[in-house]
Amino acid sequence: MKRTSALAAVAAFLWGLGASAQAREIRIGLITPLTGDVKTFGESVKNAFEMAVDEANKAGGVAGMKIAYVVVDDRNDPTEASNAANLLINRHRVKAIIGSVTSKATIPVSDLAQSFRIPAVTPTATNPKVTVADGKRKDYMFRACFIDPFQGRVMAKFARESLKTGSAAVLYDASNDYSKGIAEFFRDAFKSLGGEVAAFESYGKDDVDFSALLTKVKASNADVLFLPDYYNKVGLIAKQAREKGIKAKFIGPDGWDSPDLAKIAGEAVEGGYFSNHYSHEDTRPEVVTWVKKYKAKFGQTPDALGTLAYDATNLLFAAIRKANSDDPRKIREALASIKGFQGVTGKATMDKNGDMIKSAVIIRIEGGRQKFIKVVTP
Repeated sequence: MKRTSALAAVAAFLWGLGASAQAREIRIGLITPLTGDVKTFGESVKNAFEMAVDEANKAGGVAGMKIAYVVVDDRNDPTEASNAANLLINRHRVKAIIGSVTSKATIPVSDLAQSFRIPAVTPTATNPKVTVADGKRKDYMFRACFIDPFQGRVMAKFARESLKTGSAAVLYDASNDYSKGIAEFFRDAFKSLGGEVAAFESYGKDDVDFSALLTKVKASNADVLFLPDYYNKVGLIAKQAREKGIKAKFIGPDGWDSPDLAKIAGEAVEGGYFSNHYSHEDTRPEVVTWVKKYKAKFGQTPDALGTLAYDATNLLFAAIRKANSDDPRKIREALASIKGFQGVTGKATMDKNGDMIKSAVIIRIEGGRQKFIKVVTP
C-alpha cells in the first residue's frame, strides 16, 4: 500500500512537471503567402514575424511562456487560407493567429477564427469585411492596420487638394474584395469632394491585356488614374497605360508597396503616389531602430507589410501579457481593450470593431524608390 502510494506520488509529481513545462509554452500560428502572386508580401511578413518572436523569446517570452509557432503558406488563395486556418486550429492547437495578409485571404480566416473562438490579428488586410460582416462584429478578429474607407478618403482628398485634380478614372479587379472595396471608397470620397469620376471600369483577376479599358480611360481625359490593386497587376496596367499615351498621374493604395512594382512597370510609375502605413524615411526613433535592425538581418529595407507584421505580432504579445494567460478568450478580451499601442507604424488604439485608429503616409515614387511625402491623420 505504501509502495503504491509512493509510486502514485512520483507519477503525480512527474505529471505536474510535464503540465508545468507545457504551461510555459504558448503556440501561435502565422498565415502568409510565401508563394503565389504576392509572395514578396509574404516573405517580408514572415521575416518580421519571426524577428518579433525571437526578440520576445530572448527577453524571456510572454507572461512567463516561451513562444512556439507554426507558419503556413496560403498562396494568396482564399481556399488555401481556410485550409491553413483549419490546420493551425485543429491540428496544431494554436492559441492565436497572425494573418493572413491580403483581404481576400483573410476574410475566410476571420470566419474560422470566429467559429472556433481563436483570436486572430491580421497585420495588413484592410477591407472592412475582415472584422465586420453583414453588420455583425467578428469579435475574435482584429487588425494592426487602418481600413480601406480611410485610405480611400486619404487618396481622394490628396488628389483633389494636393494634386489639384478635377477628374479621376478608376480601374479595379471585380473579383478582389480589397480592390473592389477601395475603388468604391475612393470613388465616393472623390465625388463628395466635388471631383468627377470620368471612368470606373473593372477587370478579371487573370486579365493581362487592359487595352480596351485603357482606351476608355484615355477617352475620359481624366487627370488621375486610381489603381487599387497589388503591385504585380498595377505594374502591368501602368506600363500599358503609358504605352497607350495616357498622361494621367497614377495614384493608389498600400497594395503598391513592393520593390517589384518599379521592376515590373519601369519608368511608367515614376511620379506616382500611394497611401501607406509607414515610411522607412520617417525619423521617429522607433522607425530608425527598426529599419537598422531589419537591414542588418535581411540586407534590405523593410516594407510596410513586414513592418505591420512586426507591430501585429507585438500587439498580440502585449495582449497575452495583459491577459497573463494562454486562454484564447482572455487574449481576445485583452486585444479588444488595447489603447495607445506604440508600434513602428505609429501610435494606435483599437476601436469597437477591432480596427486600428492610426495615421497614414503618402509616398511618391522617384527614381524607382519610395520618397516620404507626408503623414495624414484620421
